[in-house]
Amino acid sequence: MKNLKKVIAVLLAVVTVAFAFAACSGSKTDKSTSDYDKVVKSGKIVVGVTVYEPMDYKDKDGNWTGFDAELAEAVAKKMGVKAEFVAINWDNRFTELASGTVDCLWNGMTIDDSVKANCSLSNPYATNSQVVVATNAEFKPFEYKEGDKFYGIDMEIANLLAKKLNKELVIVDMAFDAVLLSVQQQKADIGMAGLTVNPERAKQVDFSDSYYSASQKLICKADDTKFDSCKTKEDVDKILKSFDAKTLIGGQTGTTGQSYVQGSTEFGFDKLSATWKGYANGSLAVQDLINGGVNYVIIDAAPAAAITEAINAVA
Repeated sequence: MKNLKKVIAVLLAVVTVAFAFAACSGSKTDKSTSDYDKVVKSGKIVVGVTVYEPMDYKDKDGNWTGFDAELAEAVAKKMGVKAEFVAINWDNRFTELASGTVDCLWNGMTIDDSVKANCSLSNPYATNSQVVVATNAEFKPFEYKEGDKFYGIDMEIANLLAKKLNKELVIVDMAFDAVLLSVQQQKADIGMAGLTVNPERAKQVDFSDSYYSASQKLICKADDTKFDSCKTKEDVDKILKSFDAKTLIGGQTGTTGQSYVQGSTEFGFDKLSATWKGYANGSLAVQDLINGGVNYVIIDAAPAAAITEAINAVA
């Protein structure tokens, strides 16, 4: 298979945090007064948020809580109104604010030029002394969890980066597909999840220098002899291309394995006739292979070795 470089996706760290309200067309004093009167008259302040721990998130009862949520509640009480939290698409936050769908945005808002151009801001009330790393801890040996602790090559690098920056390390575990999005939306400073560089991703985030090159591995059952005579990756590729849609190939959703099966112009992969089946992680894909849910699994070489070794040890 084609070697692919693994990298860290990096966005500049957050410095100061504020909450935002609609920018004014007239004087700030007049607009601030009218906004205030509108909120007081309605008896509520509508706060636009997204899940962004520890600033805003829902508790076990489904109620919004967190540092920003509690601060918003306190400000609302001071104004004599109630705080109503509305979950929004963070990419559309300024549109929601300008249209009046929400009265303010309160979600760890980073102060930068784009924010200043689209809304008015409170005074900063927090300085970020943390570096937030987004990961998908289902990719041993790069990132994985034992209990509530994170381990792996990427996590060790994250610890070294935090120490170098003299910041507290905060690791947020999420679905693989959400890692780059969290960096792009400034909800995380760094994404570390065995990410493969491609042109589309490079449009969304900046990448560090590459520090690892990986290949893809095909996993099959021990009694499957179709690939026994293969000596090169071309031999494997030829057999895979001979399969029809009845052959199910599994792997982690959003990874290079999916691109290989479904085709990718960016990587130069032609679409296979076989059917792709995505999973939250490679372990689930291999377990389904054992249970007969798929015929083969394609994942990165390092996690493939770790998963098959663990399964064969107890088989």
